Order: sequence, then C-alpha cells, then structure tokens
Amino acid sequence: MLRIAVIGAGHWGPNLIRNFHNHQTSEVAWVVDRDEARLEITRSRYPGVGVTRDAAAAIADPGVDAVVISTPTVTHYDLAAAALRAGKHALVEKPIATTAAEADDLCRLAAEAGRVLMVGHVFLFNNAIRWVKDFLAAEKLGRLFYISMLRTNLGPIRMDVNAAWDLAAHDISIANDWLGGLPLTVAAHGGAWINPGIEDAVFAQLWYPGGIMVNLNVSWLSPRKVRDITVVGEKGMLTFDDMNLSEPLRLYDKQVTERRTPGFIDTFASFRTSIREGGIQIPEVATGEPLKAECDHFLECIATGARPLTGGESGAAAVRVLEALSRSLRNDGRKETV
Repeated sequence: MLRIAVIGAGHWGPNLIRNFHNHQTSEVAWVVDRDEARLEITRSRYPGVGVTRDAAAAIADPGVDAVVISTPTVTHYDLAAAALRAGKHALVEKPIATTAAEADDLCRLAAEAGRVLMVGHVFLFNNAIRWVKDFLAAEKLGRLFYISMLRTNLGPIRMDVNAAWDLAAHDISIANDWLGGLPLTVAAHGGAWINPGIEDAVFAQLWYPGGIMVNLNVSWLSPRKVRDITVVGEKGMLTFDDMNLSEPLRLYDKQVTERRTPGFIDTFASFRTSIREGGIQIPEVATGEPLKAECDHFLECIATGARPLTGGESGAAAVRVLEALSRSLRNDGRKETV
C-alpha cells in the first residue's frame, strides 16, 4: 500500500485525491493546501486523511512514498525538487516546470535518487488518443499533411501562465507522441485582454520533420468548450472529439485522388473527379477514465520500476516547445527554433 501526499486541493486536486485514495494499491496520507476552506472540505470527505498547509512537513513525512503536485505552474519545480531530494516519487501536473532548465534538473534529480518522475499529460492515457497513435504508426493515412487542434472554454482563467502553457501543453504532448519527437520550428500570436501580459488566446503553428504542420488554437475566453483534433493525410482523414464520450473518433475516406495538370477545371464533372468522397467509419474504442489510468500507471511504475509513458523527459520536451512559443509571442509571431 503506497502512501501519497497530494499538494493542491483546488480545481484538479480533488480528482487526484479520489483516484489515489483507493484503499487497494494506495491511500492518501496528506492533503496540502493554503486555503483553509479546501482543507475543511477534505476533512469532511476523507476523515482519516491528514491535512496541512505545510508542504514541507508532508514531504518530510517518512511514511510518505510519493508526492502528487497539483498547484500553480510556477510552484512545480520547487515542490517536485523537494520531493525528489527527500527520496519520494513525484507526479507533477502539466507543465512540469516553467523552463526547460528546470525540467532537465528534475529529470537529473529523479535519476540520481532512483525515483519515478512523471508528468500529468493525461490525454496520453485516453484510449482514443492511443488508438490514433497506433493507427498513424501503421501509416493508414499515408503521408501526413497537417494536424489541426482546437481547445477552448470559458475559463478557468490563470494568473501565473498564459493559455498556451495552460492548455496547449496537452496538445503539444499529443503531437509529440503521435509524431515521435519535437517540432523543428514554431510560431505564435496571441491576445491578452483580461490580464496584461497573460495571453487569453494563442494561435500557433508547429512544423515537424517531414513537412507536417500542426495548427493550435487555444483559449480560455470562448463561449464553447471544444476539444477537437483533425488529422489530414494523403490517404484519408480522421477527427477526434473529446466531448463525444461514446463515439470520439471518425475516419473519413476522403482525399485528393489525382494530380491534375496546371490549367482550368472547366466543368463541374471534372471538379468532382479531382477529389474522393468516400464513407465514414466510427472505430470502437474502449471507454475509461484517463485520469484513473494515469494514476494507476504511476503506481505501477513505482511498484515495478517500469519507465513511465509520460516521464520527466516527456514533460521537458513539452516545455521546450512552450518556451519557443513564448519567444515567438514576444517577437510578434517570428518563427523560432525549438
């Protein structure tokens, strides 16, 4: 039975507490938060769990095996570093740190301590996202042209990081996983309307090897909650809609079927023959809670020594892309090398 300290009981923390306090493979020993009201809620729901405002005390507890960090991004490095130095395993919500140097240092600390370091790239534990990875690896769409990723909602509005660091971190982790590495260059524009200097919406382009372009649109200032991905290849197309829990994937047998010589397409019939309009398939994908799968994977890696699917290196890679996007935002959309 692994004993867990969860630091941060705000927006996402209660979900982590619920999953780790399972009384089968793990239990939550401590919940840490600076807000006394949140601690009072924790006391009422989990009477046997210790609560404190002192993160250092929870980390220092010799009975704690692992620390789970769900706090503002600017605190991630200090808390994770303290946990690793204390000999604890660490799961850090995305992004893992605010700079690549910090992320690399956490990886070093984990390696030196022989402890598991994992980042909360929860979408990589989504069964539909895993299905698409295997589908693309089998080259079912042929050569990939581009991927369009849309992630919007009305709030929650952050004060410590912009919408790219808060929201695009998910899509960057997915793109890196699907495409097997980092983009070569990136560019981004954004707008800060609510809090000066903190972009509420970011529009970005990432160029991966092989000429694959990924377009990102993220915003916490939108009337609709959208989690949508479109993948376009030479042999077909697919879409992923995370808001459709029962049928998130669609496969489209649509493509350009021939390369036409320069000139006019002067009849409707010749225009129709230049594209293929095939059918639509809906793959069956097992349902499940991605966060539970992530938490179970973290516990399994601790128990078996397995390499995490979303280890510290995955977190560091996403931060490198986010840093490049930040440079582009500061330089009015200039293309930046990752």
